[in-house]
Amino acid sequence: MAKLTILEFPDPRLRTKAQPVTVFDAALKQFVADMFETMYAAPGVGLAATQVDVHRQLLVADMSENSDQPLVLVNPRILEKDGVQVFQEGCLSFPGIYADVERALHVKVAAQDIDGKPFERDFEGPLAVCIQHEMDHLVGKVFVDHLSAFKRSLLLKKLEKKRKQSA
Repeated sequence: MAKLTILEFPDPRLRTKAQPVTVFDAALKQFVADMFETMYAAPGVGLAATQVDVHRQLLVADMSENSDQPLVLVNPRILEKDGVQVFQEGCLSFPGIYADVERALHVKVAAQDIDGKPFERDFEGPLAVCIQHEMDHLVGKVFVDHLSAFKRSLLLKKLEKKRKQSA
């Protein structure tokens, strides 16, 4: 396994729209294993392939306390969403930056597993937030896109200040 490099905003590659996964082979399985290793080491609870500069419709997530409930969604699509929740989100592509984002409380997702087998699954609460957040990456959106221009501006200034301090 290998840790991958996570792209950080404002890298323009984060705005790339991901293409469907069409080949389900050993290389895909290895890539998913590398994504989990990268996500856990960051540490994070979700990671989209776009964030590691692979523009395929694939995300991994694990919000369990013991990091023992890995979830892989290949070519995910939201079939239904309902309810509203506000959740404080962070992002591995925006280190140390957090904001309250409004998202659906419940989502029903159709996807494929690592072997290409289709399935549907319902997600609620924080895991639904995570899935929506990672799916945004697959279409070139980032969580600050959900904020008002004013809040987004404040957060991006904060991110720039953090970068200057750590340089």
